[in-house]
Parts: sequence; structure tokens; C-alpha cells
Amino acid sequence: MIADSREDLLVRVATLYYEEDYSQQEIADILQISRSNISRMLKEAKQKGLVEIRIRKRIPRAIDLEHEFVARFGLQRAMIVAGNERAYPERLSDAGQQAAWYIEEMLRPGDVLAISWGTGVNAAVKALTPQPSLGVDVVQMIGSVGTVDSVIDGPELARELATKLGGQYHYLHAPLFVDSPTTRDLFLKQPMIADTLERARSARFALVGIGTTESGASSFIRAGHLTETQLAELRAQGAVGEISGLHFDSEGRADTLDINRRVICLDLPDVKQIPRVVAVACGLAKRRSILGALRAGYVKALATDDITALAVLEELAVLVR
Repeated sequence: MIADSREDLLVRVATLYYEEDYSQQEIADILQISRSNISRMLKEAKQKGLVEIRIRKRIPRAIDLEHEFVARFGLQRAMIVAGNERAYPERLSDAGQQAAWYIEEMLRPGDVLAISWGTGVNAAVKALTPQPSLGVDVVQMIGSVGTVDSVIDGPELARELATKLGGQYHYLHAPLFVDSPTTRDLFLKQPMIADTLERARSARFALVGIGTTESGASSFIRAGHLTETQLAELRAQGAVGEISGLHFDSEGRADTLDINRRVICLDLPDVKQIPRVVAVACGLAKRRSILGALRAGYVKALATDDITALAVLEELAVLVR
């Protein structure tokens, strides 16, 4: 048999095997190719992304809590995994998987996706099934943190996600923090930076994490951009969390915090205008920051765990008393 191309042959072999349930020997007989060649072709088809095999492990979810979050906060989707007192890394991994499935469900060919940084974002990116046929471009929506593990920084996450989604990646060629508002303004006037932020602004989807200002849990402390003293000053100003590099208070307000005037990123009002913003965030230290982001409407879909979700509702009950 002469195929129009190598890929045509690989697709035919994969179709016979995976969709029509022919054995490898039966395919070999039909195509007059050795059985060992059929085995190699099936492997090659997977390597080239012509075949996608998805094994969806069952992740227990707190369905009632999900309904409550959707109703209370007007979310498009709540994905709350049942923690069962498991360790934080396991709960974060499962939340990331839920976010990845949501993204796979909602993304459309040719979409633009803006991406932030952090362990929650990394968990979703790692869990995402490669879909190179989608041709989705990925845009970095915050400057590079620079001093953290590169696998959770914006540039590497943008590159990895774009590779999985078959699109181009657009770096924001700037640091996240600069020394003054004047320096920030100079960066924002650069054509390449302005163009990247405009791309992020026009995205249909965004994947973000939610940071906290609690002592011992701030990502910006670990990255070396803040000291404990500076973090305490932020808390004294009312800051409870961070999203897209910008800190905010319990109601999601960010415009009163001086630190935000030194950050190069997509502004929160612009984040809020993106049609689908999914956040991955777990841990009791993030209960106030998650609540602030939800109350402000920055997040439209949330992936977390039930322990964190219950703590968020407890914080809300305290605020409305």
C-alpha cells in the first residue's frame, strides 16, 4: 500500500487499532506490513501527537460546596476536590488536574490564553493533555519573577503551555518588580512590552494563581522581592492577597497599595474583563486572598480543595456579621 504521506499511514494504522479494534497482527495483514512495524507506527503516532490517550483518574469532589461557591460568588465553574486530610501537594495536584480538564473543555482553536505564574498555575500546566491541533497562543501577563524556580515562573510556563497547545508564546520582556513608578512607566512605554500586554488584554482565557500576604506563605518572600517587614507593612495597609502580581485588600481593591505602582503586569481591571479566568489555589493561608479575589470578581472559575473552601466560607461569615 502506498500512502499519500507518512502521517496518513500513521493515522490509518492508529484508526484501525484504537477506533476499530483491529489487532496489530490483523492490521499487519491488511496493510502487508510486519507486525513489528505496526507496533513502531503506533508509538510514532503517539509521539507526533496524532494519537492522544487520556486516562482520567477519579478525583473525589465536594459537589455541594461547588454549587455553593457558584451561587455565592457568581462563578462559571467551581472545582473543589475532596481533600480527606491529604497532604497539600496532593490536593494542589488534584486541583491543578481539575483546572486542566476545565481548560481542555473550554478552549477553542485559535484562542489566546494569558498566563500568570506560581505553583498552582504550574500544577494545571503539567496536568494539561497536549492538544497541538488547537493552535492556541499563550501570552505572559506578568513580568518575570526571576529569582524563583524557573518551572513556576511566567516565561517557562508560557513556553510549556504554548508547546502543548500548538501555538506561539509571547514573553513579557520585563521584570515583575522595578524600583519606582517612573521606571515602571518607562517599561510600559516600550513597544514590545505594550504589544504583549495588549495581547494579554485581548485574551479569551487566563490561568492564574492567588498569592497571600500571610507570614511564611508569601511567594514574594520566597522570591526575595519582599522582606517580612515589608510584608507586615502590606498587611497593615489591608493587603490580604495577590493576583497577576498585584496585591489587593479583602474587597479586592488594589489602587491604594503603593507596591502595585512598581509592578509590570496586566492591571486587575483588565484581568477582570477577560471572559474566562481560572485560578488554582489551595491552602488555609490563602483563605482571605481567595475570598478577596472572589468578592472582586477577578476569578470566574476556581480550582481548590474542600479544606480551603470551607475556610473561605468561614472568613466570609466573619465579614458579613
